[in-house]
Amino acid sequence: MAKSQFTMRRSAIAGVEAVEAETRHSFARHTHEQFGIGLIVSGAQKSLSGRGMVEAEAGDLITVNPNEVHDGAPIGEGRSWSILYFDPTIISDLMQDAGEGRAMRSEIPRPVIQNATLTARFASLFAAITSGSTQDDLAREELLLGVVADVMREQPMPEVARMAPAAIHKAQSLIDDDPLANVSLADLARESGLSRFQVLRGFAKATGMTPHAYLVQARIHMARRLIASGMPLAEAAFASGFADQSHMTRVFTAKYGLSPRVYARALA
Repeated sequence: MAKSQFTMRRSAIAGVEAVEAETRHSFARHTHEQFGIGLIVSGAQKSLSGRGMVEAEAGDLITVNPNEVHDGAPIGEGRSWSILYFDPTIISDLMQDAGEGRAMRSEIPRPVIQNATLTARFASLFAAITSGSTQDDLAREELLLGVVADVMREQPMPEVARMAPAAIHKAQSLIDDDPLANVSLADLARESGLSRFQVLRGFAKATGMTPHAYLVQARIHMARRLIASGMPLAEAAFASGFADQSHMTRVFTAKYGLSPRVYARALA
């Protein structure tokens, strides 16, 4: 497999991002603010998700929920995939339609789905969203609603205890509420009522990330939103708490596989 290549395709639907990837890269633990539904096109990978350790191979669908800590490593030489990232409001609106008055799930229940029919429909959805043809609007809408509804209806995996303790949740909230703040372990300890060591150990156990990694994650999410809104890259770096544009670029590229400049151009 050639060296890593990530391509952000132009999407016909606002709030949906389409990415194609071919890589041997192993991703460290991270999160997305969006829902993700993707297809492993070739190769295989293993990953630790918020719903347990899983493996996926060519033909399998892979999913991620907003703010779900996960990683990913190839099994063998590498793998390629195509994936759609959805703003949470889009999924919420679709599920209200699909529920027809009934309560529906707010999270995708399975991190890996093996369903050949659903896989084929997702491939058609990805093609429809990235085709750019306005003649496909009705077909695209039908596929979108049908695929999301069926992904949500999959039977869940056995429950995995993953709720953060209340004390650690308080520490998380301190970062979430103001990612630009220069917080210390002492600040997090004071907020949570724990010692600094208890915060450090408990944070990693509950979230899969250290407090600093979680803070950087929150800042790069902010940077992505600012870039998507049209803010110049240098301004977005400063506004999201990075020392400079190059620092933001390194973190952004490591997380998303795309440089901020490529991301901005794809949304222009």
